[in-house]
Amino acid sequence: MSIRKIYETTFIVNAALEDPDIEAIITKVTNYIQNLGADIIQINKWGRRRLAYPITKKYNGYYVHVLYDASPSIIPLIERFLVLDDTILRHLTLALPKKLREYRLKAIAEGKATEIAPQEQTTTQKTEEVIKEEATSVEENVEQSNQTADTAVES
Repeated sequence: MSIRKIYETTFIVNAALEDPDIEAIITKVTNYIQNLGADIIQINKWGRRRLAYPITKKYNGYYVHVLYDASPSIIPLIERFLVLDDTILRHLTLALPKKLREYRLKAIAEGKATEIAPQEQTTTQKTEEVIKEEATSVEENVEQSNQTADTAVES
């Protein structure tokens, strides 16, 4: 039994493709991730953007950010799949630490950040459940730390 972690993968699709083709690539990648046993939490489509530097003589790319819960053993398989796909220009997969997730949720709760991705966003119901659960746990932790601080000041 391996411990599951939350990962985020950002990949850049060739923006020269038509919108239906880009959607097909995004669907192909997310289906592959799900077939390996991962649970997709959130898919953020950031849209077409100018690249910082040309990649294979391309100046624009379609950015996609996927957040998922997976076993660490499948990450090399996902990486290999992304490397072998010619339509994906670049990709980056990171394990998302718990503190960063809490920080993002706290920023959303305080209104500093409205969402992780500023443009088009597709959210599953699992994402909403995870956000609600973690937001309540963050609020409970803040309340507990405030109570602890109050008792320390009274002493």
